[in-house]
Amino acid sequence: MNTLILDTADNKKNTVGLKIDNKEYFLTENIPPNKEQVILLMMDKILKKYRIEPEDLSAIEVNIGPGSYTGLRVGLAIANALSFALKMPVNGKKIGEIILPIYR
Repeated sequence: MNTLILDTADNKKNTVGLKIDNKEYFLTENIPPNKEQVILLMMDKILKKYRIEPEDLSAIEVNIGPGSYTGLRVGLAIANALSFALKMPVNGKKIGEIILPIYR
């Protein structure tokens, strides 16, 4: 089981991870003003590093907060879009069920 992990709750850094066979691997980067562009590049980077195709993922985990308003919205929008496109659950919810943020 391969799980994509997204954490965009912090307004100073983004973290993207993969859980592969119960082992976790993470990539953390500081955030420039174009946060949404950074997280997509980070996802691409970690998937390529571990030779995982998006279709090989079976689930997505995303930090729902509390956290920064913009950061949470970016992470949840990406997670919900991937859930819809790849037909996989986010945070254990049913496929297509929208995950809502918890703001500070």
